[in-house]
Amino acid sequence: MLTTNDVAKVYDTILSIPGMNETVKIDMKISRKNVLLLNSVIKRGLNPKDDDKSANLLGSVPQETLQELHTFADDCLTKAGLTELSEKLNSLSAGK
Repeated sequence: MLTTNDVAKVYDTILSIPGMNETVKIDMKISRKNVLLLNSVIKRGLNPKDDDKSANLLGSVPQETLQELHTFADDCLTKAGLTELSEKLNSLSAGK
């Protein structure tokens, strides 16, 4: 069985493969509902809780790459016209 550290090493190796930094264009159409959910999943995944094993995986990812994912998530909201709605939903959930 692989440990979290082993999995992090595998991810690091995969991310180091030549060509992985090349940009690709992804043309897709998804519902606004799924854009909102995708944004939430990305943000949650990028901000794991301390007891989350995936936190170790993110430790090996360059900060610049993590910022690109944050930007991608925000861009999806902007393009779908959901930025304000997302902010209001976040403020409601923060008030718990």
